[in-house]
Amino acid sequence: MNSHHLLVSSALSAVLAMGVGVPAHAEAGAKEKCFGIAKAGANDCANLSGSHSCAGLATTDKGADEWNYVAKGSCHAMGGRTLDEVKAGAKGSK
Repeated sequence: MNSHHLLVSSALSAVLAMGVGVPAHAEAGAKEKCFGIAKAGANDCANLSGSHSCAGLATTDKGADEWNYVAKGSCHAMGGRTLDEVKAGAKGSK
């Protein structure tokens, strides 16, 4: 039993150590929020309207204030809008 516990602990330590060397800012720069593409129950986090604050709580497909992280530069190809575009649209409608 001790050798099994040691093996599991070693494997877990190795997996955790692999993530330590990756700079956080590199990953953040590679993704952007894309609005209007999330499927119901598959959004990444809180929506802009504030009706919920968690991932997976979108109630409709492609809600304008629901978003998913996508590879930077790929949002338009998916039929979505970036955060800057959503904010600019909201200012223009007031």
